[in-house]
Amino acid sequence: MTTGEHPFAQYIRILGKGKKGSRELSGDEAYAAMGMLLDGKIENVQLGAFLMLLRYKEETAEELAGFARAVQERVTAPAVKVDLDWPTYAGKRRQLPWYLLAVKTLAQSGVRILMHGGGQHTAGRLYTEDLLDELEIPSCHNWQQVEQALNQHNLAYIGLGQWMPRLQHCIDLRDTMGLRSPVHSLARLLNPLRATCVLQSIFHPGYQPIHQQANVLLGQHALVIKGDAGEIEVRPDTDGTLLGATAGKAWEEAWPAQIGRQVKAPTLQPERLLAVWKGEDQDFYGEQAIIATIALGLRGMGHSRQDAMQEAALLWQQRH
Repeated sequence: MTTGEHPFAQYIRILGKGKKGSRELSGDEAYAAMGMLLDGKIENVQLGAFLMLLRYKEETAEELAGFARAVQERVTAPAVKVDLDWPTYAGKRRQLPWYLLAVKTLAQSGVRILMHGGGQHTAGRLYTEDLLDELEIPSCHNWQQVEQALNQHNLAYIGLGQWMPRLQHCIDLRDTMGLRSPVHSLARLLNPLRATCVLQSIFHPGYQPIHQQANVLLGQHALVIKGDAGEIEVRPDTDGTLLGATAGKAWEEAWPAQIGRQVKAPTLQPERLLAVWKGEDQDFYGEQAIIATIALGLRGMGHSRQDAMQEAALLWQQRH
């Protein structure tokens, strides 16, 4: 007596039926597959096969948008006003996480920012989670705490595991699989509280247009950059391109370097972040990165690049 095929098997077959028989998921198929994953309706072996098949072939914009739609529909959060959605999943290894001081400056100026991340999953990197207490960034465990923190401080951080634990489990499989799963990439698109603008950093150049197009499909206003180490931090010593998505249209603009090329920091000393924030220490590269990253946030809020850079420098100078 046969028990019949598992309902999720069709999605593994679509992706894994050999060079000639396999194909990409449609947006609707991706939406349905992610829905089953999030609802706990798949087997562990299916989860591993699905994630690695996606990783091997690389996700399309249609797949990412379908996955994101399924996640967004399952977010159980109150209606909370957020200006900037700030995913922080990569960690830093060459420079300190200067973006955290940009976040604090923007929040101090009245911009409401939600940060979300996926834990310390790669050795040798410095993560947002490592510095929340030291930099007085509110760490929240549920959406009610997020709402309270945003109302009091214009800033809140919540871990992915607190609001979408099955996706956190996929990220946590990195050491088991030996590879990052597509969820590392997907997490940047999620925008759980439907912020006015989504900032996204995608390190690998080929993925940046894919994320831009996924945002177009989702109807999100988003800015996509190649941030330092995959975090939302503009490199001030490198010419870059900002890829935008607004009202269902894709666009781009150049972000030229502000300073000459700098060398890697010899050591990552987290205490220097607080010292620079307080004005007790200075870091030429770091402060240029902070100003450029503040400007990116302001660009997402509707400022022109030139005005954003001028306002960013002023906000940093007047942070106290």
